[in-house]
Amino acid sequence: MGRVAGKVALVTGAARGMGRSHAVRLAQQGADIIAVDLCADLETTPYPGADGQDLSSTTQLVEQLGRRILARRADTRNSDELQNVVDEAIAEFGHIDVVCANAGMSSFGFSWELTDEAWQEIIDVNLTGSWKTVKAVIPHMIERKEGGSLVFISSTAGLIGVPTMAHYTASKHGVVGLMRALAVELAPHNIRVNSVNPGNVDTPMVNNAPMRKIYLPEVSDPTPEDANEVMKEMSALPTGWLDSQGVSDAVVYLASEEARHITGITLPVDAGMMLPNKMR
Repeated sequence: MGRVAGKVALVTGAARGMGRSHAVRLAQQGADIIAVDLCADLETTPYPGADGQDLSSTTQLVEQLGRRILARRADTRNSDELQNVVDEAIAEFGHIDVVCANAGMSSFGFSWELTDEAWQEIIDVNLTGSWKTVKAVIPHMIERKEGGSLVFISSTAGLIGVPTMAHYTASKHGVVGLMRALAVELAPHNIRVNSVNPGNVDTPMVNNAPMRKIYLPEVSDPTPEDANEVMKEMSALPTGWLDSQGVSDAVVYLASEEARHITGITLPVDAGMMLPNKMR
């Protein structure tokens, strides 16, 4: 029996990167999956978005594990689209036990140089999209009276200040604040609410050419291997880029009965990046 056997988990941003990893890891541990992704480019991101083939690949990986999956393209900024997916999923599976609000984006620039559009898109996707995701499921969980687990993917930037990413930092701090408020509101319904706060994970959102250039401005065309050395210097553990599965393991834990007494926490998965006295 898996750690989330018999549960149904909704994962946003599931077409690739951490979202795919969360969906697959939850499926490996016995959950059926609702995979949601926009599958399109966002206007202000410096890297391409996922596409339909990416979402199909996630579907195949889950099905290969013998688990059921409902994969749909939907924009987490659109309440109607999310509600349609949730309604279809409940009709298909009968219930939703876990929500992993993972969909997110990043872009860069000093706060005074950011465009209004870049600021707004980050807030809409990372914060408002997370709220709309859980908002579509919470009434079902309350009515069902079986509890549940909401897991927000925030960031170390949700706990500390990050230069050239004021909008991203604000959005991820907002996710933590939202999580804490919901943890208090939903505790009487036995719905646990927590966040996972990853460091620099090896995904297309973080390990891309513009991002690597920010870390290595003196290098003309920095490679992932070049950036990996920077990642090692930023962390206490000599891990370099973090792998998605390490974050997914934290998601599975918070979704499982092992975490049945845990709500309202921020769980950093950052290889010690935020330790105040790192020794290198």
